[in-house]
This record gives sequence, structure tokens and C-alpha cells, in this order.
Amino acid sequence: MMVSFDYKSAVTTLHELRKSGERKSDLVVTLGENLIHQGYAGKLGDEVWAVYEQIFIAALDLGNDQLAIKCLENLDKRFPESPRVKILKGMKLEAEDKLDAALALYEDILKDDDANIAAIKRRIAVFKAKGQDQQAIEALTRYLDAFYSDSESWLELSALYLNFHLYQQAGFCLEELILLQPQNHFYHLKYAEILYTSDNITMSLKEFCRVVELCEDNVRALCGIKLCTSRLLNLPISAITSSSSSTNSPFDMKTISDLNALAVERLSTIYSKKRRGGSSANEITDWLNNLS
Repeated sequence: MMVSFDYKSAVTTLHELRKSGERKSDLVVTLGENLIHQGYAGKLGDEVWAVYEQIFIAALDLGNDQLAIKCLENLDKRFPESPRVKILKGMKLEAEDKLDAALALYEDILKDDDANIAAIKRRIAVFKAKGQDQQAIEALTRYLDAFYSDSESWLELSALYLNFHLYQQAGFCLEELILLQPQNHFYHLKYAEILYTSDNITMSLKEFCRVVELCEDNVRALCGIKLCTSRLLNLPISAITSSSSSTNSPFDMKTISDLNALAVERLSTIYSKKRRGGSSANEITDWLNNLS
């Protein structure tokens, strides 16, 4: 027995996905194919164009060329020479691995409108796909000069810098993200890990502690605290004192020791709750005490 297609529910679901920014390509393609093949597209009014675009992107994600082409043809017929449709054509070229052609298309759009955000971002994506990370960094830097508050792009730029082991520049990107969203524990965590990798242990410990303030049982942050405090406790007292005074650090030997013990205690509790017939609590504590 064939299940009837709920047209109104499908339209509502697609609308909610566009509003939330969720892709869910499998679901979008399934709903989209039913809307198009069963002739419901004509009932959508002006919303049909947003739906076609949504289905097109989902179809590209899944490699459904036939559906993607059908949506693109309808959009191109309705909006010939539209920059937005040109970007969709560029995305189709990217999916076909025609990266040079896609790049040329995006650059052509930017000649007429150098502030077209979608074209700028697709151009950066092509640079990354071609392995041209330096060009991607330069393009992202120029973009962020104009659109400072784009958190996703700051994170992307940080990742590119890390590819070149440029920890100071990557850390700067995370500092900007923290200024934009100071309560986002993930940004503090990424920053702490970059600081640790660049051997700035005192500042790294401070950031790991901030993560735990925002997200109490964050395992990565607690492990970071354990690693940082273990390293600091192995340093001569004079080195810790000197480092603390030069960086206005709140950490003295007692505080560092207390943080070390607290991290072990919390991690032991977390892992003890998760273990199922595995390591004993004492074995877990011994492992954590040896973590350095």
C-alpha cells in the first residue's frame, strides 16, 4: 500500500530547515523529489525558488545530478544572469571537479560586485579544494577586514594557519572569536590547545580553567588542566615564580597542585561512571596521575 505524500507537512519541514540552517540532505532530497515529481511545485508560489535552491544544494551533496540539474534549469529560466544562480552554477562545477571553471565564474561575479559574500566564500572554498591554502588565507584575511563578525570564517582562518604551524596567528583568530562570543567554551578550548602546543603553558592553563568554568565536566579541558599542571609542577619553583610574575598569572605552587588534584578527581569520577566492567577506579586514577 502506497503511503500518501503530505504536501503541506513537507513544505513546512523544508521551511524550518532553511530557517535553522540545517542541511539534512537526505530528507530534503526525499521531500523535494516528491514535491517536484508529484506536481506540487506549482502550488508553492514565490517560495518555490527558495525550495528549488534548497533541493539543488541537497542534491549536490548526495550526487543526485538529475535532480540538481532540474532545479538549476528552473532557477536559471526564471532568473537568467542572476549572480545567485551563477553561484549555484559554480557549485555544480565544483561538484564536477571543474575547479578552474568555478573559480573563473566566481571571479567574474566579484568583478561586478566585490562585496558578494557568497562568491567570496565559494572562491575561498575553491582555493582550499585546489590545495592553495596561502591564497585562501589571503582571501579570508581580506574578507574578515570587511566582515569582522563572521565567526565561522575566523575559525576557518585559524585552521588554515595551523596547517602551516603558525600558532601565533591561529591564536590571534581565536582571540577574536573569544571577543565576539566570550561565553563559547569551544573557542576557549581551541585557544587553550593552541597555547599548549606553542608551549605557553601558564596561559594555556588559564584558558583550560575558563572552559571548565563554562562547561564543568569538559573532559578535554580537564585533561588539559592535568597536562599543564603536571608540566608546571615538574619545573623548578623559581621558573614558575618568574613565569607567574611576568604574565600576571594567578597560579602559585599550591594553586597548581590543587588544580592538578581536582582534575584527577573529576576525570576519575567521569570515567568511573562511564566504565562498564573495564578498568577499576584505582587503575583510572593511576593512569590520570601518570598523564603528563
